[in-house]
Amino acid sequence: MVFAQPYDYNFPPHGVALLIIDMQRDFLEPGGFGAALGNDVSRLRAIVPNIKLLLQAFRDYRLPIFHTQEGHAPDLSDCPVSKLNRGKNKLKIGDFGPMGRILVLGEPGNAIVPELAPLPGEFIINKPGKGAFYRTNLEQLLQQKNISNLIITGVTTEVCVQTTMREANDRGYECLLVEDATDSYFPEFKQATLEMIRAQGGIVGWTATTTAVLQGLATMKS
Repeated sequence: MVFAQPYDYNFPPHGVALLIIDMQRDFLEPGGFGAALGNDVSRLRAIVPNIKLLLQAFRDYRLPIFHTQEGHAPDLSDCPVSKLNRGKNKLKIGDFGPMGRILVLGEPGNAIVPELAPLPGEFIINKPGKGAFYRTNLEQLLQQKNISNLIITGVTTEVCVQTTMREANDRGYECLLVEDATDSYFPEFKQATLEMIRAQGGIVGWTATTTAVLQGLATMKS
């Protein structure tokens, strides 16, 4: 059991997985795409230690771990024109930036930050959209592993994280978003998302701190 909002969150010992969303260099590091858009990437960097704690706990307990990466094929054939042309930024998807081509799979900037790099046996979901279920095999893998509960972390809270959590909720998964293991370039957007998720008795899911999740895992495994 995890002390959470709007009420305690329970998960089965073998039916829970960790989902780490888009902790990529281009979003978190100076010189990346996020910084090129004028964002303060230090806000996102600040959650790396908490995600690392959760990642290590799931590894220690030998529970499933899923990492996602937003990215596109080199020819951009999986990138809708509307997404490709959105915005008035100098750098767009597929353009060359300080870390290679923007949001293109296999480029240096598209890689997960070294501190959270996946290990063999952990799942990597390459996603062309904001949500982790869109045009991916995530749901198939969750079903194969008999996963019913997702502990969700990553960036950004109001975009890819919230989209994925809503997609998961519609598919029947019981989701908990870790409050201090997710963030946004805009703090007010993060706060609004947390409140929306846990409103009306947890209409989308639960939220809790890293410490509470770790304590819940320890109790489950004791």
